[in-house]
Amino acid sequence: MAIVAERFNPVSVLEVAAGTGALTRALRARLDPTAEIVATDLSQAMIDVGAPSLTLSRTHWMHADAQNLPFAHAMFDLVICQFGVMFFPDKPKAYGEAKRVLRSGGRFLFSTWDSLSVNDFARCVNESVARLFPSDPPDFLERLPYSYFDPCTIKSEVSSAGFEAVSCDRVKLTSVAATAHHVAAAFCQGSPLRGEIESRAPERMSEIVDEVAQQVASRHGASPSGGMSAFIVTGCVP
Repeated sequence: MAIVAERFNPVSVLEVAAGTGALTRALRARLDPTAEIVATDLSQAMIDVGAPSLTLSRTHWMHADAQNLPFAHAMFDLVICQFGVMFFPDKPKAYGEAKRVLRSGGRFLFSTWDSLSVNDFARCVNESVARLFPSDPPDFLERLPYSYFDPCTIKSEVSSAGFEAVSCDRVKLTSVAATAHHVAAAFCQGSPLRGEIESRAPERMSEIVDEVAQQVASRHGASPSGGMSAFIVTGCVP
């Protein structure tokens, strides 16, 4: 994402759903030092973690809702979001807000995961956890992060917000982890999937992580490697 953003040579960047700042740090490392970056997130807890890790000049952190941005019209020449749009309850509204705060010629750039079927680790975790709770399978992964992957829908919604030259390009890469346990723990304990597991069997978390890790290892090896797929979407303000 930061590599794509660099091609646009932005001087004023708004990042929405910045989380703890993974993309923010990459942008700061790649963009011109004079570029202003405003990183925002709906979660103040995320900002509290991310902001202290990046205190460089021309980098600012703010609490903000992507669906109701607290900025005037035409303030930025790039709005960017890495794996956040899937969580927006009203995506067209968020896209409209992105267009509103962009200058003429500005760009909207975001990424979204492809389906579970082509993201090996996520699919394995999802299927493994579902087998452990057959009567009430947790559905977080399918319901949210891996739910927004139809290119026609994505392009239509972005275009309807007023963007032109909308593109939706699939990117396929290989994900490599140190151990299968790292994969299991990342999904089961390091994502909102944790809440769905704990609501069903809080006392079994360690056991569940171990069982999921065994499934990951059986499919993808002790030092697992698996395919992952996502879309990079861009649109331009006329």
